[in-house]
Amino acid sequence: MRKIESVYAPHETHWVGNGFRVHNFIPSGFGLDMKRMDPFILLDYNAKMSVSPSDTARGVGAHSHRGFETVTIAYEGKVEHHDSFGGGGVIGTGDVQWMSAARGVLHKEFYESGFNKTGGDFCIVQLWVNLASKFKMSEPKYQAITNDKMGVYDLGGGGRIEVIAGEYEGVKGAARTYLPVHLMNAKLKSDQSAKFSFKEHFNTALLVVKGAVIVNENESVSQDNLALFENKGKDFNIRALEDSVVLVMSGEPLNEPIAQYGPFVMNTKEELNQAFVDFERGEFGRLE
Repeated sequence: MRKIESVYAPHETHWVGNGFRVHNFIPSGFGLDMKRMDPFILLDYNAKMSVSPSDTARGVGAHSHRGFETVTIAYEGKVEHHDSFGGGGVIGTGDVQWMSAARGVLHKEFYESGFNKTGGDFCIVQLWVNLASKFKMSEPKYQAITNDKMGVYDLGGGGRIEVIAGEYEGVKGAARTYLPVHLMNAKLKSDQSAKFSFKEHFNTALLVVKGAVIVNENESVSQDNLALFENKGKDFNIRALEDSVVLVMSGEPLNEPIAQYGPFVMNTKEELNQAFVDFERGEFGRLE
C-alpha cells in the first residue's frame, strides 16, 4: 500500500487580487516545494467562504504567465476568465478551466458578474502544472471543461469519481494534457470507499475540500487538509467519514531544472530573462 508521508493543515490565508482568499500549499514552508511536488508547482486553495453582494468587479486583473498550465477547479460559485489569445468563458460549480500559458499569455480572472452582484458561497482550487522544456514555447490554448463533459465512474449509492485528467478504472478525463497527470474529484457519501492506484514514482497527494476521510483505514484527513503520499507502493484507499469531496492528484515528475520568478516558470535564468524581454515587447498579446 502507498502510505501517507505527511498531512498538512493550511497556513494563514492571503488575498490574490481582491477576490480570492487562498491558503497556499505548493510551494510553501511545509517542504512542499516545486521539486518535491513536480509537476505540480503551485496549489492555491480558496476554502469555502461567503461572498457578499457587490457592484464592484472582484478578482485579478490582467497578468502574464509563461512555461506552465493553470488549472482552476470551481467547487462553489462562478469565475469568469479572459485571455489575450481569445480563450475564456465562465466556469461554475463543478466545472474546470485548463489554460496552457506555454510561450506566454495575459489573462484575468474575476467573479462572474451575476455571482458578484448576488454573492453566495465560493470555493475554488487553482493548480499550476509545469510543462516540459520541449513544450514551454508551444502555442497557448484554453480548455473549458464543464462538469457534464467529465469522465464519471459511478460508485453507486450516490458516490462518483469525476475524472478531470488521466484515468480512473478505465474512465478517461476530458482534459488534453502534455504529460501523464491524473486529476479527479472523489465525491463520496458517508462511509463510502474508493480505491486508487498510481505509478510509484508519480508524486501523489489529496486535498479534502469537504468532509473528512480515513486513508488505508489508519490515518484520518480533515477538511481543508492536504495529505502527501510516499513514493513507495502504488495502491491506497479512502473512506469517507461523512459526505466528502476529495481532490486527488498524481503526476509524473519532469525531473528538469526549475527556474521561477513570479509568473514565469522556465528551466534556466537565461530563459527567465528572455521571458521578461518578450513580455515588454508585447509578445504575450494584448488584454484590456
